[in-house]
Amino acid sequence: MPTAVVNFAAARGSVELRDVTPPAIGDTDVLLEVANVGVCGSDLHQWTGDHSWQVNYPVVLGHEFCGTIAAVGSEVRGWREGARVVSETAAVIDPDCPLSRRGLYNLDPSRKGFGYGVDGAMTRFVRVPSRILHAIPDHLPFEQACLTEPCCVAYSAVVKNARIEPGDRVVVLGPGTIGILCAAMARLCGADVAVVGLAGDATRLEVARRYGCEPIVGDARDWALARDGLGCDGVIDAAGVSATLQAALDLVRPAGWISKVGWGRAPLGFSLDPLVQKNVTLQGSFSHNWPIWERVIALLSSGRFDVRPIIGGVWSLEHWHDAFEQMHSGAVVKSVLAPT
Repeated sequence: MPTAVVNFAAARGSVELRDVTPPAIGDTDVLLEVANVGVCGSDLHQWTGDHSWQVNYPVVLGHEFCGTIAAVGSEVRGWREGARVVSETAAVIDPDCPLSRRGLYNLDPSRKGFGYGVDGAMTRFVRVPSRILHAIPDHLPFEQACLTEPCCVAYSAVVKNARIEPGDRVVVLGPGTIGILCAAMARLCGADVAVVGLAGDATRLEVARRYGCEPIVGDARDWALARDGLGCDGVIDAAGVSATLQAALDLVRPAGWISKVGWGRAPLGFSLDPLVQKNVTLQGSFSHNWPIWERVIALLSSGRFDVRPIIGGVWSLEHWHDAFEQMHSGAVVKSVLAPT
């Protein structure tokens, strides 16, 4: 019987390794044998009990994953056993939702994702609807391919929901996985980028430097004002606290933009008048959809977008706790598990 990293309750520390039954698949599903699965900040938040979303306990964690198809449902077309694939996160959607009909199923209010709504991939086998599978080439290693999902989050926040032009000066708040990937994506778009963190983020900020970014501890105002004194062209808020929006409003220039991708439970305690006074565009960014995945896979496969600098190590499933701790402490940017 396979084992799985299971989040079994809302209380802090309610995650453990359990024996689980391999999932049964439906007619339009595949059974995916997981090669690698990334640890996401949301997995850590469910582990520490400070998440802000509904979880269907008990649930197997893990939504950043890839592997090979072990079995296919009777109505699945275009996929075969042994195919190398990555999976999107929208495990359950309403196909008749107006947003789903537009291809924006990531915004379907009834959407349920792996690792909180349905069982995820921190185990050997996971049930995946065939509609969200994407093929990956043989030359793309699984430990890199499993990070397609956070790269898609970054693509959505930077390319789809911002308006970067080559030569722009962009500040990224928060040097976690998403912040660093957003910074790397902004660099790919031709921007000069500063990544802002705290004193304890030294390891992560050094990774940001490897992507050609300027690492900054604390106040980024001098960097933002350096060109002409008006502020940076845009801010990507990838921090996990709401208060960073205030910093973003201070740093951005009039008629600039803010792309907010970081979640924060705490309510805002400041005025939004600067948003109006500066004529700033504030854009939320959530998840991703099919065309974004295809583009990110192309970038990863070509080598133009390299995730290797953020990978701090690969741990077996039995050592999930070490992988979580290393990432939670900031010792690594991204931990990857190898269930098989």
